[in-house]
Amino acid sequence: MKHFLLLYDYVPDYMERRGALRPAHLVLAKAAVDRGELELGGACTDEGQPMAVLVFKAENRRVVEAFAEADPYVREGLVTDWRVREWTTVMGKDALTKVT
Repeated sequence: MKHFLLLYDYVPDYMERRGALRPAHLVLAKAAVDRGELELGGACTDEGQPMAVLVFKAENRRVVEAFAEADPYVREGLVTDWRVREWTTVMGKDALTKVT
């Protein structure tokens, strides 16, 4: 297993536009949580480019890419760009490559 970050860049007015898409987005996210893939997710709420970060634990990046490709936020244009980064976690109780 590996950790992956899914990074979303949102359109500036995504908060105003997400209402109709949010229920389907949350169903998709809940299903990923139930499968043990999505560990954390949420929007960044400080100043700057609207974005979100989702933390996955999966065998490969294709699991994360499939999530993004199915996400109504991506399909309907609320997400202007997304990317998947493999994240080598070394500290903390859930780290997968612990430093000793």
